[in-house]
Amino acid sequence: MSKPTHRRNSFVYALEGLYYVYRTQPNFRLELLLGIVALGVSLWLRTNLTPILICTLLVLSLEMVNTALEAACNAVTLEQNPHIKTAKDVAAGAVLLAAYFSVLVAIVEILPTLAARVLR
Repeated sequence: MSKPTHRRNSFVYALEGLYYVYRTQPNFRLELLLGIVALGVSLWLRTNLTPILICTLLVLSLEMVNTALEAACNAVTLEQNPHIKTAKDVAAGAVLLAAYFSVLVAIVEILPTLAARVLR
């Protein structure tokens, strides 16, 4: 297989993975919506978009890794296994931690400008 075809296939597979997560994971869709809202508010207020964008992409990426890990674990066994439970819980905890941090960043970046505009 030639390299350009391999690269194109890799890109197609990555898009299929992104579409799969969007289609099957309600949390991913909610996190995407909240990220878009935060970016929209940040644009409207003319605040720094960079931290909002980084946090949004971090949460979405971790959600995808969490989904991949869950799928891999489920492919191994659907039986109760404490090690698999720990792996799934830790991956979900990483998403939760990033989401909480993202809310904190949005508050720090957006709230002061929003308050100044409202109180004007």
